Amino acid sequence: MSATDKRKLRHTRLRKKLVGTSSRPRLAVHFSGRHITAQLIDDSVGKTLVSVNTTEESLRANKGTGANVATAVQVGKLIVERAVAQNIKQVVFDRGGFKYHGKVKALADAAREGGFEF
Repeated sequence: MSATDKRKLRHTRLRKKLVGTSSRPRLAVHFSGRHITAQLIDDSVGKTLVSVNTTEESLRANKGTGANVATAVQVGKLIVERAVAQNIKQVVFDRGGFKYHGKVKALADAAREGGFEF
């Protein structure tokens, strides 16, 4: 099994337990080799409420933008700003099968500092 296949298995296992609702959406994160994506998802209706991606102009303006810890912190802060505008403060954290360290931990810590309750 490749590392990607193992991550997908872990994510499937996690998703059996994690469900986002309108009052407490799921904060789903994904990391590719170059980009970071974070979404707040209401699974009851299958709708993305808020999303942040490093391909957006506001994040691409920074030269050091890549899938690294510094960018993960920026994405974490930006998703909190957008969510607070929609009165979302409580979320369920979905790490997407990735290990909880490095970029994942940095994004989660930045979101907590911004005001999210996991």
